[in-house]
Amino acid sequence: MPKIKMTVPLVEMDGDEMTRVLWKRIKEILILPYVELKTEYYDLGLVHRDETEDRVTEESALAAKKYGVAVKCATITPNVQRMSEYNLHKMWKSPNGTIRRILDGTVFRAPILCNGILSYVPGWKRPIVLARHAYGDVYSAVDGVAEAGEKVYLVTEDASGKEVRRALVHDFKDGAGVVQGMHNCDGSIRSFAHSCFRFALENKIPMIFATKDTISKVYDGRFKAVFAEVYEEYKEAFEAQGLYYLYTLIDDAVARIVRSEGGILWACKNYDGDVMSDMVATAYGSLGMMSSVLVSPDGKYEYEAAHGTVTRHYYKYLKGEETSTNSVATIFAWTGALKKRGELDGNAALAAFAEKLEKATVSTIEEGEMTGDLIPLFHREGITPKKLNSEEFLQAIAKRL
Repeated sequence: MPKIKMTVPLVEMDGDEMTRVLWKRIKEILILPYVELKTEYYDLGLVHRDETEDRVTEESALAAKKYGVAVKCATITPNVQRMSEYNLHKMWKSPNGTIRRILDGTVFRAPILCNGILSYVPGWKRPIVLARHAYGDVYSAVDGVAEAGEKVYLVTEDASGKEVRRALVHDFKDGAGVVQGMHNCDGSIRSFAHSCFRFALENKIPMIFATKDTISKVYDGRFKAVFAEVYEEYKEAFEAQGLYYLYTLIDDAVARIVRSEGGILWACKNYDGDVMSDMVATAYGSLGMMSSVLVSPDGKYEYEAAHGTVTRHYYKYLKGEETSTNSVATIFAWTGALKKRGELDGNAALAAFAEKLEKATVSTIEEGEMTGDLIPLFHREGITPKKLNSEEFLQAIAKRL
């Protein structure tokens, strides 16, 4: 068959460790034999980020804004250990955080469901999509140590520098401690709300938004008020589709979600979404079976796996040892990007190919061939699961494709 052609490139953001190894093999085995892949490539591996003083990350995000669709490999966010391991000049910020800031996007994460992979929550029959606000809060916070006897204030100045407000945070007269100041912006909250309501309507699912405005009356109260205001623009469309929007407290939302059958969009603030997305992914079976897409208010898309770089497997790989690494979420990052590129460009063949690759991936698992992490989770009558190594799993998918 002739290869499927692309007219507009994807922005390709390469990454780190084991996911970088799989990234290359996914392209070679599952995509390049069928697609004349057209990408604008950016190496977001930690070594290259250090060499470019992290300029490459900003460049890749700006390219995503230009072309509209990006696909990203998992990357390392360095800590003190990584500083010495990679001999870095600086402890560079999270690439995901930088990209989210530039695109002003919302992260939507959804489980990849397979017959035989049973949820740890028996009632969950349909996907729970988690929408995470990807700006501000603790991820952009300023913090520090306060010594004994010091006082810390929250001070607000007007545009001329004149102090208009001062509030005591804490008097550390009884001993030292720590302080933190964080922020968010009405514009970003409003963009987050629009993205969520549009996503719910496009996917025909109801929506819950949750904060803790009973405790954080002003900060979380602002989120609640902005969402209520924006919902008025979508209320008629929600009601026409028989959908509902509910605001509730985060602890009540957790109880509702656990009791639900799924099939709902759960919108969360930045930190809540970070934590709850891992909880939801694990409850469905594995972080390796969770898709993730960053959607900007003006319709730009960046697809990635929800998990990290699989460091432990990478060290085994460097020693020449066999690994059995789950590549499903990374495959679905590629298929999500190819599908969206096909939709935006009117390239039906490209979108259809992405759909077929997803079906081939899911059917490989459903027919009993999978990586080691899924073996304990698989229960299907008449099928004994077979453990495949990283390469064998990709070849098994290729056979079905």
